[in-house]
Amino acid sequence: MFLVAGLGNPGEEYALTPHNMGFLTVDRLAERHGIRVNRKDSQALAGVGEIGGHPVLLAKPQTYMNLSGTSLVRLMEKHSIELGHLVVIYDELDLGWMALKIKPKGSAAGHNGMKSVIASLHTSEIVRMRLGVHPGHPLKSGTDFLLAPMKRSQMKELDAFIDYAADAAGSIIAEGVEKAMTKYNRRAPGLQNEEA
Repeated sequence: MFLVAGLGNPGEEYALTPHNMGFLTVDRLAERHGIRVNRKDSQALAGVGEIGGHPVLLAKPQTYMNLSGTSLVRLMEKHSIELGHLVVIYDELDLGWMALKIKPKGSAAGHNGMKSVIASLHTSEIVRMRLGVHPGHPLKSGTDFLLAPMKRSQMKELDAFIDYAADAAGSIIAEGVEKAMTKYNRRAPGLQNEEA
């Protein structure tokens, strides 16, 4: 079984903030594949179904972003999920809006949710999908930006971006990380240079 975990913060006030891109992607996957992500399990909302012919557990940790790993380690133990079958989806302020990067491993690169996951699982060899949220102009405070509702310009493009992310997650499950990286990794539109 695969565990596809979207990182975010519970609560209406955070629902459409950049920091909840992981939750939004899991919601789209659930909607597409008829999976109800509403069962309380290991401090997460979770649901079981099938994607690309594989059994999948979709999860949204309810611990708040900075403690995401606490929930994921419990889910993995409870459902006997191998590390190679974990996919973590989250926002990335170092990438421009609508960029997408799938990686088989790596550091948290300053993302507190991913730091928690790496610390809880004692490894950085975790498949992750990073969704670019940087708006392309200087920010006074990254934290304030991540926790504020998305601007109208981003909301216009959000649906297409979440669709693309859901396609990419489905590809990781059905075709493997390498193929998904080749097909779906992309820079932010209009940007030539960007952190990899």
